[in-house]
Order: sequence, then structure tokens, then C-alpha cells
Amino acid sequence: MNTPEPMNTPEPADGAGVPVVLAGARGHGHWHLDNLRRLQDKGIVRLAGICELTPLTPDEIPPGLGTPEQSADFGALLDATGARIAVICTPIPTHTDLALTAARRGVHLLLEKPPAPSYAEFRRMADGVAEAGVVCQIGFQSLGSHALPAVRAMIGDGVIGEISGVGGAGAWARPEAYFRRAPWSGKRRMNGVDVIDGALTNPLAHAVATALALADVTRAEDVTGIETELAHANAIESDDTSCVRITTAAGRQVVVAATLCAEDPDDPYVVVHGSQGRITFWYKQDRVLLQRGGHGPEEFEYGRTDLLENLVDHLTDGTDLLVPPAATEAFMRVVEAIRVAPDPLELPDEAWHRLPGEDRRVVPGVDGLVAAAADTLALFSELGAAWASPTVHPSPTADPSPTARPSASAHPKEVST
Repeated sequence: MNTPEPMNTPEPADGAGVPVVLAGARGHGHWHLDNLRRLQDKGIVRLAGICELTPLTPDEIPPGLGTPEQSADFGALLDATGARIAVICTPIPTHTDLALTAARRGVHLLLEKPPAPSYAEFRRMADGVAEAGVVCQIGFQSLGSHALPAVRAMIGDGVIGEISGVGGAGAWARPEAYFRRAPWSGKRRMNGVDVIDGALTNPLAHAVATALALADVTRAEDVTGIETELAHANAIESDDTSCVRITTAAGRQVVVAATLCAEDPDDPYVVVHGSQGRITFWYKQDRVLLQRGGHGPEEFEYGRTDLLENLVDHLTDGTDLLVPPAATEAFMRVVEAIRVAPDPLELPDEAWHRLPGEDRRVVPGVDGLVAAAADTLALFSELGAAWASPTVHPSPTADPSPTARPSASAHPKEVST
């Protein structure tokens, strides 16, 4: 799929910035409100509208954003405000329908990750957006880090020798209340509709997308095999402790392990393994550690390009778009493999305990398992986790063409992504 050509979308004559509508302003939407305020202060955008089932109160709108128009009807709000960009931060199953609602009106998009709950829905969204001739940026903020091109340059220069694979590790902790934050939280499906709100597909999706990007695996055809191990300690349908191994067309392996039940939660990272060293990238910090033979460790810190700002620059002056849908095809192959996998294993009572005072469940030893998976490119079951059970998926290089499940209502709901 080709990315649409940049469009000349001039700022309004009053210099107030490109008008933007935000769909889904609670939960993670708060982050977007703060970012919109930052960009509005710079004159880049103007928050023209907020789409929520329940309007935000004045106290919920950060100072400096004025009184944007509010409505639960997304299409009508886009029409009324003359929005040129829509930021969609709503429940995962609503992404495709809302994106297409905007695209049909010629409104460009910043679509939160994961872009869709299935590959079929992703294709429906991406193809529909391309047909409408609008631009869509997928909200993997880590892919805006300036560390990515820097690490790619190191790899290309042979700084750590021949690349054998890429690992990713995310050891996070979430209270049990996290899985009650919205009706769809911790669900694989709801009312017959795919949700796929698991550790690897939502909270730690950046680890998967970033590992794939550093392995130069972005398109669907770059993936030749996927193995998954999905489990949960919390009382949910989806996975909270999982790993995936992706085999690439270049013959390398990408392994990402994640948990929301860590004993000692820490920042997630991606590590590139080479024959003469390794590069570790803490993607939330934009920090890189280079370790190689004959040299002391070298540490670098980088800046980051905001994806909404990049989208505006793309529309106004043709700056390359950082995360078009085509750059997330391989990630969506992983989402699809998780979607069609057997339901995650429920960990036995002896495999976890509740942490007093923190309202969360902990899997003893899982921090080490997650790190070891990223370090050795091995799955949990290969590292001796008695509760792990691997699922090997058929080669996903061909169009999986699953029967698309019914799409959800296109009304935004309160969301935390």
C-alpha cells in the first residue's frame, strides 16, 4: 500500500493553527489534551472539538485550550468544526469505523495504537484511508524517537557486527483496578467483537513495534513465522504475561516478552544482538547503550519528534510521515497471531500472589524471565517456566483473510490505551 501524497493543508488565515478534533479525551486522552495544549501554544494546532459520550467538564479541559465544541456524534462534530485532523484515542474496536468516518470527510488522522484488533480490520482501515486520499499516522510515539535512525546507522555501519536478532522486554505492574478501567479492559472479545486488549497488543505494544522497527521488519511480507505464549495471573480474558517470537524473511528472530505482574517494575527496552556487541534502547527515555568488544560502554540520549507535529509538518511542507499504516503491517501480523491463538492460560494459584497494599498480582520470577527472553531470544517455555505453553502459527506471509468479526459501535468511549 502506498502512502498518499502530502496535501497542502494551509493553516487558517487567523494563524490559530490547524483545527483538530480529539475523539476520546479521558484515560490516555488526557495525554493528548496536554500535547494539544503544548502544540496550540506554539500556534501549530487548535483544539476545535472533543468527542465523548459524556462531555468533559471545564475542570477536565487543561487551561489554555479554551472551550472547544463537544459532541458525542463524531461525524457531525468534524463537520461543525471544519477539522483538518482527527486524533482518535477510543476503544480498540472502534478505531476502524471512526477512522473511516473521518477519512470520508477528507480529515487526516492520528490513530492511537493498536490501530485495529485484527488484521482484517486493519486492512479495512488502511485501504479505506488510502482510497479516501487522506493521511494517517499511527500513534506509536516511540517510533518518533531520534534514537531509531541513530541505532539503524550503527547497525548499518557494522558497529556490533552481524545482527542475529532483536529482543524486547517489558516488566510492568498494573493494579487489579487497571483491568476494570473500562468495560473492554482485559477482554479478548466483547459482545462478539474482537478487542484483544493484551499486554503485547496494548500497554506494551510499543516494545513489539520498536523491536520490529529495529529489526527492519515493518511490512507484512517481512514476517515468515510467529510463535506465541499467552498467560494471565489476573482475573481477565486476555494476557498479562506473554511472549512472542517472530521469524523474519531475513532469517532473524525477534522475541518480545512482557508482563503486567512484575515484582520490581522497570522501564521497557529493546536490545539488538550482534556478533561483536549489543545495543540497548530504553524507548520511553530515548536512551541508548552501546556495548562492543574492545570498547567501553557508550551511552547516548536523543530527542523525539511528536507524531502529531510530524503529521502537521507532513501536510504543510511534505516532511516524511514517521508512522504510516504500512509501517505497522508486521505489528498487525503479531496482533492477528495473538487474536487467533488459543485463549491465554490462567496461571495456577501457586504461580502468583497478591501484593499487600498495592492491589496487584505478582508472578514471582517473571522479571527475570522477561529479561532472559530478550537476552537469549528464547520463549518462556524454553526458559523453564512450567506454566508456559507455546502456540506455533502458520506462516503469515499470505493474507490471513480471516472472517472479520462485526465491528463495534463507532461511538467513542472513555479509554486508556
